[in-house]
Amino acid sequence: MSLEGKLVSEINIKCDGDVFHEVYRHRPHHISNMSPDKIQNVDIHEGVWGTVGSVNYWNFIHDGKEAVAKEKVEEIDEEKKLIKKRIIEGDLLKDYKSFYITVHVETKGENNIVTWIIEYEKKNANVPDPHTLMELLLNVTKDIENHHIK
Repeated sequence: MSLEGKLVSEINIKCDGDVFHEVYRHRPHHISNMSPDKIQNVDIHEGVWGTVGSVNYWNFIHDGKEAVAKEKVEEIDEEKKLIKKRIIEGDLLKDYKSFYITVHVETKGENNIVTWIIEYEKKNANVPDPHTLMELLLNVTKDIENHHIK
């Protein structure tokens, strides 16, 4: 049984896809205002918001418990509206050797599709696939959408 895995989920959003990308890239520290029951705080620890190499620190609720994640922005493709981040510290690394989260926004007229990709390697076969984290990402996406269509 392989310890490496990949989860992919797509969600349609009614708000402007460019706005969603801009929030996630340049203003993740505002997400706690849009999704306060899920995201408590986001701070920048190194670099400048929305740049490759910057390091962000997230406080969030996962599986009903407070959790933290320190992430490093690995890749930004502005044309594709894609951001890839690597988790470098925090609760997720208790169970996973490596953990990457990619978000891609595709805008086609009124259709805006947000695709979340989680790539990971478990520390052992008893570690579950991170489906609950994917659910959290999708729920935060809905909160950001609802905030911008009010």
